[in-house]
Amino acid sequence: MHTFDEQAEAIAQANIRYALERIRMDPPPLDGPIDAATLRERAGQTITAEGIGGERALKVFEEVLAPACISGDHPRYLSFIPAAPTEASILFDLVVGSSSFCANSWMEAAGAIFAENEALRWLSDLAGFPESSGGVFVSGGTAGNLSALVAARSAFRHRTGHQGRGAILTSSGAHASIAQAGYVMDVDVMPVPGGPRLTGEDLTSFVAQLDSEDLARIFAVVGTSGTTNLGIIDDLEGIADVCSANDWWMHVDGAYGGAGLAAPSARPSFNGIERADSFIVDPHKWLFAPFDCCALLYRNPEHARAAHRQHGEYLEVLYDGEWNPSDYAHHLSRRARGLPFWFSLATHGTKAYSDAVETTISTTHAAARLIEDHPNCRLLAGPNLSIVVFERTGWSGQTMMHGARNSWPLVRGLSSPRALKANPRCAFASSTRTRRKQTSPKSWTRYDWDGWVIAANPSKMGEQPPFDEQPIGRIGLIS
Repeated sequence: MHTFDEQAEAIAQANIRYALERIRMDPPPLDGPIDAATLRERAGQTITAEGIGGERALKVFEEVLAPACISGDHPRYLSFIPAAPTEASILFDLVVGSSSFCANSWMEAAGAIFAENEALRWLSDLAGFPESSGGVFVSGGTAGNLSALVAARSAFRHRTGHQGRGAILTSSGAHASIAQAGYVMDVDVMPVPGGPRLTGEDLTSFVAQLDSEDLARIFAVVGTSGTTNLGIIDDLEGIADVCSANDWWMHVDGAYGGAGLAAPSARPSFNGIERADSFIVDPHKWLFAPFDCCALLYRNPEHARAAHRQHGEYLEVLYDGEWNPSDYAHHLSRRARGLPFWFSLATHGTKAYSDAVETTISTTHAAARLIEDHPNCRLLAGPNLSIVVFERTGWSGQTMMHGARNSWPLVRGLSSPRALKANPRCAFASSTRTRRKQTSPKSWTRYDWDGWVIAANPSKMGEQPPFDEQPIGRIGLIS
């Protein structure tokens, strides 16, 4: 198994050929999920005592398994938060996988960690963090938020001596991972009443109603820079004022929207993030890196190290290094998942990244204007970053949901209408990708499926649907 013989050479060539062909696809196949019974029938028995051989295993993957996965980089993939990794980042992911180093300590992977830290430095500078700041790449926003809040509680306990059940304040629009972090940490997560945007005023009013016992156990406030549903950026300046006055840790969840820091037009909306104690942003969402990659940054990394460093006889030899990523999150062994992002950033330069994020934002604003001008659409929220929320007037929530369910086999990349204040008639439009080939808006296309009109060309949103009473269910902001 560990000899690079003729068989291994053939497997290597076949895998590289497949990877290159997949990268060259423009667009790649959208594909979609298949039930387990059908997959089992088509794939057959793949794990056997003697093995099925690399050639057959790759064939099963290419012909059966890969088509049962949605391509997150397809231009018609508008569900959730799409991905758009650059060719450079994808190719370097192959390099990282073949390099076989464990990037949890400086002793084991100094060069890789140095490069990751260069990319983290750029993100820190965008946020206005000090030179002494630092962090680590983790798997995703859930891991990043949890690790940051563990560090926050550790610093709180060290400062106050409080060992009881802690509490976190956040908004009703916070990502589900904040509540999950509270569950894992066994702390209370208190949503602050108010609108979808958490403000310093709402936070102050809520805090004023708490008794001394509850006040004494608050250790962090979580603000969001780009909510998942609406793209809203909380009042980070106001939150920072309240945190400063109460000596609370301020964490900013920018998993999706934090990439907007790279766009000069959007940067003022993030004012106050420079005062945070920690923040996260996922390069695999809007910074064109492959899955999985979340950047976790700390204003003072020493707080994180005090919380996360593990101790054991087999680990102490690692702790003479300059920077050990294992010290800054809830993990130990890790791949250098930040390297594909670093390589793409080094290859294309930061200006290309800023331009790409700006393009997405400007396209979103153009789509919002077209929605407002359309006789059958009503703009409900946005544009916020790359998100627009709208509805097709005259259609009930039941009709919208029925159309979404019936469209699924044909429109696998599209999600069901999202709820806004429990109104399922609201359709959520979002994209964070740019096309591999830059094209003008006039070259975008319109898709009609099963009673839904999905415009991948916002310029066509001004046209009347080709048949009566058909909802415009979703807009793909593809630039």
